[in-house]
Amino acid sequence: MKIAISYPPLESNKGIPLLGQNRQFQWADSPWTAYPIVPAYTATMLQKAGHQVFWLDGINEGLKYKTWLKKLQQISPDMIILETKTPVVKKHWLIISDIKKISKKIVVVLVGDHVTALPFESFKNSLVDYVLTGGDYDFLSLNLVNHLTKKEKLEPGIYYRHGKRIFSTGKFKLNHNLSKLPLLDRDLTKWQLYAYKNSNYMRLPGTYTMFSRDCWWGKCTFCSWTTLYPGKCYRAIPVKKALTEVDHLINNYQIKEIMDDSGTFPVGKWLKDFCQGMIKKGFHKKIKININMRFNADLSQKDYLLMKKAGFRFLLFGLESSNQKTLDKLNKNLKIDQIEPVLKWAKKAGLNPHLTVMLGYPWETKKDIKNTLNYSKLLFKKGFIDSLQATIIIPYPGTPLFKEAKRKKLLKTLNWNKYDMKQAVLTTKIREKEIKSMIKNFYKSIFSLQFVLRKTKEALLNFDVFKYYLRFSFKYFSKLKDFKI
Repeated sequence: MKIAISYPPLESNKGIPLLGQNRQFQWADSPWTAYPIVPAYTATMLQKAGHQVFWLDGINEGLKYKTWLKKLQQISPDMIILETKTPVVKKHWLIISDIKKISKKIVVVLVGDHVTALPFESFKNSLVDYVLTGGDYDFLSLNLVNHLTKKEKLEPGIYYRHGKRIFSTGKFKLNHNLSKLPLLDRDLTKWQLYAYKNSNYMRLPGTYTMFSRDCWWGKCTFCSWTTLYPGKCYRAIPVKKALTEVDHLINNYQIKEIMDDSGTFPVGKWLKDFCQGMIKKGFHKKIKININMRFNADLSQKDYLLMKKAGFRFLLFGLESSNQKTLDKLNKNLKIDQIEPVLKWAKKAGLNPHLTVMLGYPWETKKDIKNTLNYSKLLFKKGFIDSLQATIIIPYPGTPLFKEAKRKKLLKTLNWNKYDMKQAVLTTKIREKEIKSMIKNFYKSIFSLQFVLRKTKEALLNFDVFKYYLRFSFKYFSKLKDFKI
């Protein structure tokens, strides 16, 4: 079969769509590229199975929509696979109509957290042929193609149209063996498109890995990827396989920095074995590792020192709020007094902690937001964190937060187009203008005399750091534009 894995251009005056490999969608003022791991595995697995695969990322290739359609017509695929998300699913429904105008025989497949939560909706509103639910849609894509070409039995998690009726093979199962995943064909999936425009990378080029799926907690009520990967199904690839991939990235692509996008990086024996392997093979001298981590991970000062020695650099922690009531309602499994000790350990080890916070919770007051703002200022002033990201909370369908908000009538709208972080969709105790203004204040909170002096010293001592801070400064000002009042 000829199969296209594609991100159609989504032209809008709102900005550039940040879609692939993103848990939260946003229209951005400047490009920010993340290598989409699971679609890349899909492409690699299908090509290894003998199919002709085309990678057509119209967003990050900067294609106009008409040009993308023309390219698709030239490819004339038997199947096209599209990753979608709540704020753009309506656009994808319209695009499916245009695809079917090229040829009704093209099999259209939708994947992602939105269609996992609401699989029947897309059949009702578009001409989609299949919806693959759950996070293992790389395995399901191969199964679907084998079904169409070899009559292989469909696995659980697949929805399909037959005549005027929609059928389901049942609830998806995350029981696939990740050790069977191939090394990604990064040339097939045009890795260079995603290697430079990402503020997580200090040294370029960089790329993504995903050594586990997805978060060993996996119960935060707001996280859209808990729809794809419930925490009880957490799996990691073998350490040996992860080290083989690092070796491959160093020697075949000259990658300088990896962002591993596991919802939370594996800890315990897996982490220790990985760190020791990085050191033993000398990879720690050639590449830096960036990861997502939780404050309540069972890690000590000794563990953070080992991570630093093994080449780890950047740790992304989800704080979300410094109000205990909010953390409890979000089911973060986190106490405020756990935060500073962890950040102290990370900084003492020489690592760079990054925080994410969200505003616009229905129950938080302006005083609550100021509490989190003042806390982030304090952490910057003390030198416990190096960077921060602030956004508006968006309750995606399929999440416990969405279900609670719908039940309590806290949703302002069910127009999915408005779930794009440009505005609050939850009823709040403060005005939307104030929320956006406070987000800007969070970004401004970064700067204190102590912070500026520390970063200036770092930049003067290391040219890679200097270049990174220069790039980061441009990204900083573009983030302020993302939340226009």
